[in-house]
Amino acid sequence: MNCLIIAATPIEIAPFIRALQKGAVTSKKWEVDVLITGIGLLATSYSLQKQLQLKRPDLIIQAGVGGCFKKEFPLGKVVLIKKETIADQSVIELNALKTLFDLKLVPANQFPYKKGWLENNNPLLKKVRLPKVTGISVNEITTDKKKVRFYQEQFNPIIESMEGAALHYIGLQENIPFLQIRSCSNYIAERNKKNWNMKDAIQQLNVELLKLVAAL
Repeated sequence: MNCLIIAATPIEIAPFIRALQKGAVTSKKWEVDVLITGIGLLATSYSLQKQLQLKRPDLIIQAGVGGCFKKEFPLGKVVLIKKETIADQSVIELNALKTLFDLKLVPANQFPYKKGWLENNNPLLKKVRLPKVTGISVNEITTDKKKVRFYQEQFNPIIESMEGAALHYIGLQENIPFLQIRSCSNYIAERNKKNWNMKDAIQQLNVELLKLVAAL
C-alpha cells in the first residue's frame, strides 16, 4: 500500500527525508512517497491534485509546523488535527467575524463540510497517540490581536497553518484516508522570532512522523 507524505517545505521534514534516503524508514505495510507542495492553500491544492492524477495513494499524511493559540501546549508539542476550516474566508461585520456559512453563502453541512468544519473521522485517528485538536487555515499569518480574538471566539482553535484545510478538503472529496500532524513552532501573534522554536518543532515533528509511519 502507498503512503504519501506531504509538507509545505522540505525543511519541515528534512530529517524524515534523510531517514528515507538511508533506508531507515521502517514499515511492513507501506511504500512511502514524499511530495513538497509549496506554501499555502492554493499551492497545496494544486500540487496534491496533480500527484493524485499520477498515483493515487492509500493514505496521505501531512506534516508541518504551525502557530499555536494555547500556551498550555509547549513549543515543540506535536498534535493531530481532528477538524479544520479556512478562518479568513470570512468578513468582519459589526465588530464580529462572520464566515461564508454564517452569511448563508454556503450551506454549513454541504459536503465535505459538517457544521462548517472539515472533519477527519477516519478510524486511523484512534491509532495515533497524539492530542486530537482543532486547526484553522489562513492565507495571512495572524499577527493582529483583534483577529486572534475573532478566531478564538469563532473557532476556538489550537493550531494555525496555511495548508491544513487543503488536505482535509481534498482527502474528503476524493475519499482518501488522511492524517495531519503539526508541531507548535510559535504562539500566535508572537512577532519576535527569537521566541519561536523552529528547531525543536521540526525535530519533534519528525520523531513523531517516523514513529507514525512505523506504527501504522
